[in-house]
Amino acid sequence: MNAPHDPAVPPELFTWEFATDPYPAYAWLREHAPVHRTRLPSGVEAWLVTRYADARQALADQRLSKNPAHHAEPAHAKGKTGIPGERKAELMTHLLNIDPPDHTRLRRLVSKAFTPRRVAEFAPRVQELTDRLIDGFAAKGEADLIHDFAFPLPIHAICDMLGVPAEDQDDFRDWAGQMIRHGGGPRGGVARAVKRMRAYLVDLIHRKREGLGRGGDDDLISGLIRASDHGEHLTENEAAAMAFILLFAGFETTVNLIGNGTYALLRDDVQRTRLQRSLAAGEHGLLETGVEELLRYDGPVELATWRFATEPLTLGGQRVEVGEPVLVVLAAADRDPERFDRPDTLDLARSDNQHLGYGHGIHYCLGAPLARLEGQTALATLLTRLPDLRLAVPPEELRWRGGLIMRGLRTLPVEFTPEAS
Repeated sequence: MNAPHDPAVPPELFTWEFATDPYPAYAWLREHAPVHRTRLPSGVEAWLVTRYADARQALADQRLSKNPAHHAEPAHAKGKTGIPGERKAELMTHLLNIDPPDHTRLRRLVSKAFTPRRVAEFAPRVQELTDRLIDGFAAKGEADLIHDFAFPLPIHAICDMLGVPAEDQDDFRDWAGQMIRHGGGPRGGVARAVKRMRAYLVDLIHRKREGLGRGGDDDLISGLIRASDHGEHLTENEAAAMAFILLFAGFETTVNLIGNGTYALLRDDVQRTRLQRSLAAGEHGLLETGVEELLRYDGPVELATWRFATEPLTLGGQRVEVGEPVLVVLAAADRDPERFDRPDTLDLARSDNQHLGYGHGIHYCLGAPLARLEGQTALATLLTRLPDLRLAVPPEELRWRGGLIMRGLRTLPVEFTPEAS
């Protein structure tokens, strides 16, 4: 990779080397081309926004629509700007693809499931899942923390919240695994997994509608059905799309939060020891600020999801024309030295930390309270139960998953002293 301070040579983006450590390239862009037009690997051209102030403006600018219908390029028809397969599976009408007033209506329907009170009530279940997963490998002295822990934890948690029966959750785990492999699985595998998931969700919605009022229906899908049956006009496609995006957005971000966060701590003995001592003393303040810092430092979402200009506008001195896509680079904005002191340093006690890891404005991540709970529970339990947790391979052997929006490790092999059985 070209040195980030070399103004004559732009860095190469979206290579495997870039995926391993994109931050030097983002530093170059922030300094020399903060709103930068580039051709993505899919062939779509888009503007990349890398400075914090510009990013915050773009995330809240209502002239930037979330609806892909506003994309001026025919490439959109091939599904190159969204989740593969969501168009053919008729799953487009979800929160990441719509604007007010539909966005306001649909968000209101599900927001009550993610209030701090509801999430706090869910905390014992998250702890139970966390302990059960660690029980599965604690006696072995080794594990792949992505496959054995970071991946299944949020899948089972969001399935519980949605109301997916326990006997069906392994199917969801398989489909979810196909969806996040991106370039690492068989051709068309993501689209097939999306199609299967939609068919299952439609069937589950029908079954839950028939069973309403018989008890045991205090879950999110049942709540969506009750809302649609009481005048909120939620169509079947909207209900299926809503369940789909809550599952999709509700697990991959948390997989990466746990994976990236653990990896960062395993590479920083000072910060990890500091957190372990705080937890041993029964304190939770450093855990809370620490998870926010891990979200800023190497967060799970590298680029915010697609936006499309509905009228001409100026961002960072660049004119964006109608129909042009804009991608806000959260990972770059959250390392902006104009906003954060020593932005490339991990500081778990950082207090002034208004990071953009979960977005900003009306599209701020609905599931952020649940993700924070899962991240805090996972990291605290790992570091407490497996105090000498360490990487089992050199960092340069780790590989990051392909894909444009998310940032996460494929595997995270670790070693530790086995727990006594």
